[in-house]
Amino acid sequence: MKSKMIKIISLCLCIAILASGAAYALASGKDKAENVKTAENITENTAEKQHEEAAAKSDTFKDETVYVLANPDGTVQKIIVSDWIKNTLSSEKITDVTELENTENIKGDESYTLGGNNTRVWDAQGNDIYYQGTIEKELPVDLSVSYKLDGKTVSADELIGKSGKVTIRFDYKNKQYETVKINGKDEKIYVPFVMLTGVLLDNDNFTNVQVSNGKIINDGNKTAVLGFALPGLQENLAIDKEKFEIPSYVEITADTTDFSLGITVTVATNSLFNNIDVEKIDSISDLTDSMNELDDAMTKLLDGSSSLYNGICTLLDKSKELVEGINQLAEGAGKLKEGAYSLDEGAKKLYTGAAALSQGLDTLSANNDTLNDGAKKVFETILSTAETQLKASGLTVPELTIENYTSVLNEIIESLDSTKVYNQALEQVTAAVEEKRDYIKSQVVEAVRSEVEANVTAAVTEQVKAEVTKAVKEQVSEKVTANVRENVEEQVILAATGMNKASYYAAVSAGRVDAATQKAVKSAIDNKMASKEITDLISSNIDKQMQSEQVSAMISQKVDEQMQTEEIKNTIKKNTELKMAEKDIQQLIEQNTEAQIQKVISENMASEEVQSKLAAASEGAKSVIALKTSLDDYNSFYLGLMKYTAGVAQAASGASDLKNGANELQNGTGTLYKGVCSLYDGILTMKNGLPALVDGITQLKDGAMQLSDGLSRFYEEGIQKLIDTVDDAENLIERLKATVTVSKNYKSFAGISENADGNVKFIYRTDEIK
Repeated sequence: MKSKMIKIISLCLCIAILASGAAYALASGKDKAENVKTAENITENTAEKQHEEAAAKSDTFKDETVYVLANPDGTVQKIIVSDWIKNTLSSEKITDVTELENTENIKGDESYTLGGNNTRVWDAQGNDIYYQGTIEKELPVDLSVSYKLDGKTVSADELIGKSGKVTIRFDYKNKQYETVKINGKDEKIYVPFVMLTGVLLDNDNFTNVQVSNGKIINDGNKTAVLGFALPGLQENLAIDKEKFEIPSYVEITADTTDFSLGITVTVATNSLFNNIDVEKIDSISDLTDSMNELDDAMTKLLDGSSSLYNGICTLLDKSKELVEGINQLAEGAGKLKEGAYSLDEGAKKLYTGAAALSQGLDTLSANNDTLNDGAKKVFETILSTAETQLKASGLTVPELTIENYTSVLNEIIESLDSTKVYNQALEQVTAAVEEKRDYIKSQVVEAVRSEVEANVTAAVTEQVKAEVTKAVKEQVSEKVTANVRENVEEQVILAATGMNKASYYAAVSAGRVDAATQKAVKSAIDNKMASKEITDLISSNIDKQMQSEQVSAMISQKVDEQMQTEEIKNTIKKNTELKMAEKDIQQLIEQNTEAQIQKVISENMASEEVQSKLAAASEGAKSVIALKTSLDDYNSFYLGLMKYTAGVAQAASGASDLKNGANELQNGTGTLYKGVCSLYDGILTMKNGLPALVDGITQLKDGAMQLSDGLSRFYEEGIQKLIDTVDDAENLIERLKATVTVSKNYKSFAGISENADGNVKFIYRTDEIK
């Protein structure tokens, strides 16, 4: 038991190594991630190794990453979920379950069909599926961030630019649990999430940095603070906090001047607990084996840290420019800036030379070819750089030359026209909806059939009710008539003979009443029954009986019984089919089908996906137009230079005009250089972040080695203390088993199908404070 506890706490510290990669990833992230396409970057080597065994046991394996974009205090702004469905059986179809909205296939062109209960059937064609979307749902762990300055609670905005003793506290509230029976008692067992928080602090603004539970890495310029916590594990294991406290928050303290803070990243995962074999947890006898297992886990974790690190970097590095389709490369921008700078400097020298042209035309004319060749090479370099940038943005571009660049760029601008893109999108959406015409029509047919069947059923019910009512009324009439006749007989016999009915008929049977008297009595009874008084009484009683609750209930019961007979059901079915075959019903089905198809097309065209493509096309066209304008400016210079050199060879008398032209050229190249500088500055931040990234990876490896070397001290000072606090080994084992089981049960945040296995991790990112 104690050795398994060692594994839990040790693995938690091991993952702090992983968090060091996340902390250094902070150095390269400045813009809010508005479109997080991470499936291509988070995977494929390490994730595949981690999931091979689990995926082999199921039809599919779902690897889910949940990105939580939050304010500086931890309140959620937006949740983006990225899912990778590993098609372990290379199936043609994959049934998936998800609650996501605005879903987008981010790596392929596979489509899906919607089903009930949030199901989607992907046309996988044997491939893995990568998609992302958004969701509004309560998170399993709430993150809240609070701030203090010199012991006083302040808001994030109040801290900006301040100096003093700052405290930053990350609190984690675990809300994801199962109720488990332990030793005959219902207990709340929380999903054992390990929370890893990374913060990057500038050494110019922060000194004397400390963290409550975690690690600090200082490279001389920046301090990476890595903290970890396990909210809910204290309660799961029922360990007394006074004996041993498992951290449930991270608190950072430091001395600050001119306070500002970049974004923070917190990773939440329960996957560490999923690797524990609960079947082997039966005693504390396996204590000595735990440290070897920890070393193995650290080695695997270090090997796998790169993939998660790349994933976090992707989250932080994605910028609006990439979404708009312009992928600017730092190397190309640098070359373009150098070329523009050289061109500007050359123009200045040209202007100076033009001033002295009248005195040195012969010397200048001798250099015409060199000057023309240089200008051509500069132009070709600029065109090559522009071609590289366009290809990097995903456009298909032939080799750009001085002769063809205008026509090529005009074609690209035309292809990005919003009207053309809209028509293409409409054509694609219409084709996709038309493929589902049969399904849509079947839904319409079912709806119409339901309405027709309801009308037919109502008509049949009325007919059955009329027949039943008639039969019941006949029975009531017979009964009422019989009752009235008995009363009439009693009255007539008494009046005619002075005997009651029973005595009379007894006398008749004994032969004491003559035939004439009997005939007279019978005739009097028949006449009385035929009288208007009696017939009205019978009619009135029949009506009262028919309106009584008892008779009404009997009619309803008999109607219901008739409606449940096979004969009536077959009649309803037959009449429904006949009605469905009628021309007007078929026309109604066709009209409703067409209306539904047009509705789906309209909804898809108004979707965020289509609208974003239209916006991207418009922005892309603007960028290419700006690029063409810059190239046209240089082309103007290039053509002017060609004319200029020709004029130098032909006429020294044009020196004054040439000087003025050189002045215009200088102004134009200055404008061009300023524009190129703006382009270069726009991506300089990304380029400058690369050294910090390399340093971060180095620190990641160094930190892992340092933690591995310090395990002995951790065992002596931390683990042994935990072992000494355990009073009830059997209870702790049961709670640990329950914790691992609950962890393995939690496989997805946005949904997962019953025949799939999977895991999920959460990445919280808070905005910077500046």
